[in-house]
Formats: sequence, C-alpha cells, structure tokens
Amino acid sequence: MKKLGSIVGILALCVSLAVPVFAADTTDIQEPHHHDYSISGFTNYGELQKKLQQIEKSSKGIVEVKVVGQSNKGRDIYKATVGTGDQVILIQSEIHGNEKTGTVAILNLLEKLSNNSKQAREIREEVTLVFMPMMNPDASEGDKRRNSMTWDEVIAKFPQLNGASPSWNYLNRGISQSYDYGKNPGFDVNRDFNPDLNYIPRAEDFPGRSNTAGWFITPEAQTARDVYKSLKEDYGKVDVFIDLHHQGMYYVAGTANDVTLSLSAQFVPDPNTPAGEKYAQYKDNYNYDFSRQLNVAAYNELKSYGNSPFTNISLYSQGLDLPGTALGSYALNGSGTVLFEVKGQTQMMGHKENGRLVKAVERGLTGIIDAVADNSVKNLNPEDYENIPLTSSRPTN
Repeated sequence: MKKLGSIVGILALCVSLAVPVFAADTTDIQEPHHHDYSISGFTNYGELQKKLQQIEKSSKGIVEVKVVGQSNKGRDIYKATVGTGDQVILIQSEIHGNEKTGTVAILNLLEKLSNNSKQAREIREEVTLVFMPMMNPDASEGDKRRNSMTWDEVIAKFPQLNGASPSWNYLNRGISQSYDYGKNPGFDVNRDFNPDLNYIPRAEDFPGRSNTAGWFITPEAQTARDVYKSLKEDYGKVDVFIDLHHQGMYYVAGTANDVTLSLSAQFVPDPNTPAGEKYAQYKDNYNYDFSRQLNVAAYNELKSYGNSPFTNISLYSQGLDLPGTALGSYALNGSGTVLFEVKGQTQMMGHKENGRLVKAVERGLTGIIDAVADNSVKNLNPEDYENIPLTSSRPTN
C-alpha cells in the first residue's frame, strides 16, 4: 500500500456554502486575550465549525461530522469520522485549550483522507478514523489549560457530592500559565477520566490525587468517554487512541537540540507487574507492546526526514501512574496508546513555529495511520521504543 504521506492534492474547499447545518454559537463572548503572544495562526471555535462543514460538504459523504456533546458553556463538541475499516483509530486534540497544533493537524489530515485518490481509498478501507478536534472548546476559546466550570456547578449536577472536598484538579485561585483562575475557575479535564467507563461519582473518592482515577464530572470528559464507549460497542474495541498535547521547552537528552515533539506509550504501570497490581482487573486488556510499536511507527516516520528539526524527537517522562488521564484509562481498556507532546504552549510562544510544529504532528500521525493500515506496525520491534532518547530540561553542550 502506498503511504498516506505520499498523497498529493488536497480537495479544494467550496467557496460558497449552503445554509449551515451546524447550529449558530450562542455562548458567551470570547474572553479577552491574556498574554503577549498572538494565536491568530491557530483555528478558533468558529473557524473549526466552518472548516468541518466545508470538509464534510466537499467530501461528498466520505467524512461524517456529528455533534456528540456540549461543553460546560454550551459549545458543541464534534466528532469527524472517515473510513470504514475494522481497525479503529481515535484521535483527540485540545483537551487543554492552550495546546492548539493538534486541531490544525487533524483538519489537514481530514482533507487528505477524504481525497478520492487510490492511496486515500486504501487507507479508508483498512481503518476507521475518528477525530475529536478541540474537545474542550471553552478552554480553547479562553486560550487556557482548564475548562470553565465551578465546583458549585458540579454539586448541582451531582448532589451526592455535597460536602465533599473539591477535586484536586480544580483551580479557583491565582494565576496559572498566564491565566487568572480566581476570576474564572475550572478543571483540568485530562484528569477527569476513569478506567471504569461506567463509574458514577462518589463523595468518598474526593478530592483524589494525581495517581488515582478521575470521576467523569466534567461534560467534556463525559463526552469523550461516551464516544469511546460507543466505538467499543460498535467495533468491539478501540484499537488505537492518540492524544495530542503540548509541553514546555525541553531538549533531546545528550544534545543541545530543543525538542520538537515528545512521544510516550506509558501512563500507568503494567497491570501484569507488581508495580501495577492495583490494576490487575485490566491485565488481560493491557497491551504495552502494541503501544510501544505505535510510538516507534511515529518516531520512525519523523526520523525519516533526515537532519532537520523533525528529527528532534524525545521520549516523554516514563514511570507514570496517571489513571485519571484519557490515555491511562483507555490503555487499561485495551487500546494501544500514543501521547504527542509538542514544543511550547500558547502562553510561551503563541503561534510561533506553528507551521513546522503542525507538520510534525501530521507526519507523526501519518506514520501511525500508515503502519496500522498496512499492518506493518506488527512487524516493528517494541524494544526499539526504549532506544528513543529521553527528554532533558537542560541542553548538553
């Protein structure tokens, strides 16, 4: 099979559109910009709606776009599906609203995958790709990490939590990443997941901590969970889950090269080991070797571009125990998992290097999609994952 990366020619977008099929956004006015760096090079919520509509229309049925939920402030959360294959790849972006390259990369890939070329058709025959771009739109519009939800709103929705301490991932004071959460509190949605996909919040599980499961108390996490559950029901499993994030400014260990993108396959200790014994009920589902193969596929694709910033790839921090993340929860439910951590965040660099960083995400995703579609991922040595250089906080001269 020819590679997705070799597909040329992106569908031209329609200049004029029919009456919009998406409901008009009636939510609050966008918050004022709160740091010194421009983010105009990224895709905002209104632009996302228009772009998804354009892609769906021009694909003539190849791409299906659905509203799958609403944010706490009532913004629609979208799912875009392309392909009809038995293998399911779920990719989400902007669970943190100041981490924006993933949404742009997803839209670019949707255009390529909906092309009517032979290569795109072959990809679609082998895999079903499900994208959740900007799955935390309130945070995206606020250009901040956390959603826009108060603990009082949680109590109103879950009265059984009355009297419980607010969850540890709730922030309602001070400034974090240049944003004033004292004026607009919120939750880190990526700590609100639970390996028990049917979990109902209980007061005794609060406030929790980083190495315990989350609660599905935010509508954004609930929506993501519901999409994952529906895919499991329809296909038997979600073969691959990829979460697109950003990080700080780091270096490839042993070099003075700043990291373009970090990868990871490890978010909870292996349930088949003593360290992961508390997850023993999930041990038959967990497939760390497959996760490592997926990461190797992305790494190999990026390294294939020779001596360039695209080769500045590192391994994200290992030895993690984060069952409250989407990655940790879904890994325990049997999905091969991949974390992308792109250089910088908007409060650190705005849209600086946007084009290169988006392209790095696209190329890494392409490596995974190709390898799953032609099944070559199964031929990769999972131990090669251990040879990916680590991330360092300081350069080596």
